[in-house]
Amino acid sequence: MNFKLNRRQMLSLAAGGAAFATAGTAPRAQAQVATKARIVIIGAGAGGTALANRLVSRLDGAQITIIDPRIDHLYQPGLSLVAAGLKPADYVVSKTTDWLPKGLTLIQEAAAAIDPEAKTVSTSGGKTVAYDFLIVAPGLVLDHDAIEGFSLDMVGENGIGALYAGPKYAAATWKAAKTFTETGGVGLFTRPATEMKCAGAPLKHTFLIEDIARTAGTRSKMEIRYAAPQGALFGVPIVAEKVRMLFGQRGIETSMKHTLKSIDAGKKRATFVDADGIDLEMDYDYIHVIPPQRAPDVIRQSGLSWATKWTDQGWVECDKFSLRHLRYENIWALGDVAGVPKGKTAASVKWQVPVVEDGLVAAIEGRDPTESYNGYTSCPMITRVGRAMLIEFDYNNNLTPSFPGVIAPLEELWISWLMKEVALKATYNAMLRGRA
Repeated sequence: MNFKLNRRQMLSLAAGGAAFATAGTAPRAQAQVATKARIVIIGAGAGGTALANRLVSRLDGAQITIIDPRIDHLYQPGLSLVAAGLKPADYVVSKTTDWLPKGLTLIQEAAAAIDPEAKTVSTSGGKTVAYDFLIVAPGLVLDHDAIEGFSLDMVGENGIGALYAGPKYAAATWKAAKTFTETGGVGLFTRPATEMKCAGAPLKHTFLIEDIARTAGTRSKMEIRYAAPQGALFGVPIVAEKVRMLFGQRGIETSMKHTLKSIDAGKKRATFVDADGIDLEMDYDYIHVIPPQRAPDVIRQSGLSWATKWTDQGWVECDKFSLRHLRYENIWALGDVAGVPKGKTAASVKWQVPVVEDGLVAAIEGRDPTESYNGYTSCPMITRVGRAMLIEFDYNNNLTPSFPGVIAPLEELWISWLMKEVALKATYNAMLRGRA
């Protein structure tokens, strides 16, 4: 089915898409559940905040405590736009307290220890908080120290970028990338061997910088190379093939099964390890670093991590459908830290939160839960400034488009870009409020 839409219709569709995405999973009107349960949420990121808002509305009399030291809340899907000079750094920054509801206790300290047997969480400030139910949603750790010779104070200088580290570093990444788009040379774009949040981000940055250089008329002056430990460009085979085709059309070279090991910033030289364990050096004028990623130490040291897989990363052992811990029935994982095959995106959190809410309320009421998470993950794969592919998929790598017949998931469309620009942040904010 083919539709030809004019600009006004596309804008209307994007606005309607925002409303659809917001309303599509809005909490159903339900009677409050009376309970004196003590509920602790570790993490006030997207998952923890969204769940807190929903629980405050859903439960009557619960003691809800959220533990997180962060003053600022980051809209992480916007970091790719900041690192391409398309948004200012403050586009992604708000205050953690701006999103939290009344009726809960916020402890602005880090969770230092979890004792799942005693059912307590200890904080960095020496507090001990007892719980009946625990939600672990602390996000993940960017292990920059795993890249020899690299430190965050290098970002923005000597052709080094690292957009994941936050708005300051995303803006500094654009400083280095902008110089590269103006002068040319060799650009290396990397990703880690570990699981990672938004696996499309390395590809987005590669596509965007290539497109900006092409528009500036400097593309012929540069070699662009994407180097990754994996054997495919994306975890969903049909998407990987599409990206491979686009890379070929745009002259982007690949070095697959190459893991970034170290950087010599003075020489502008990177060392990779190939599939045979052999070190290979590559010179660069610009390099984008995405470090290995893992669960926070408090999770790894608590006995909540998987013992049979991801042992080097420490993701929480949980059922992939219910997100409930497999050994502690009063604990759920949510967001990046969850040890499930997919789901480290904000869009995934949007669909995980109602599942965890239902599971927790079901436990309070003594019934079986009814909600299940199917691995839904969304990646608005930006391929050019003003063009994107709206890719959505599940645990089985099935494409699950929200607008079948209207937005083709593997086509570079302006409307998909607009969905990223208009709908995504509006939906994200509604999710934080517990309304999506």
